[in-house]
Formats: sequence, structure tokens, C-alpha cells
Amino acid sequence: MLTNYIRTALHKATYELLEDGTFYSEIPECQGVWANAATLEGCQEDLQDALEGWIILGLRLGHTLSILDDEVT
Repeated sequence: MLTNYIRTALHKATYELLEDGTFYSEIPECQGVWANAATLEGCQEDLQDALEGWIILGLRLGHTLSILDDEVT
């Protein structure tokens, strides 16, 4: 269940190549989840780490996770 949530959230991520040559990504449905790295692969890894931390912190604080359309199986 949690794996599917993470997979779905990462599928919704947006990526942008910035003027300084680094990559920026965010998951709009998960407020505050973003990453910036020198490579696309690094950005993807950092984004997943940020998402996992966001989920853990949110659950510890009693927050409800954002509802995501289950587009990924």
C-alpha cells in the first residue's frame, strides 16, 4: 500500500532543468516535497527521499496523506 502511494506520487512529479544546469523536481499534490540536484538521477533519488521523509513526518504528526489518483499499478 505504501509502496503504491510512493510510486503514484513519484509518477506525478514534475522536472525542470534550471538555468544553472541543475534539475529541480516537485510533487504538486504533496506540498513541500521538492528536490534539486546536479543530475536527473540524483534529483529523482533526492525527491524520493524527500517524499518518504514527508510521509513519515506527516504520519508522526497525525496528518492525513494527500489523496492521489491511483494511476500507477
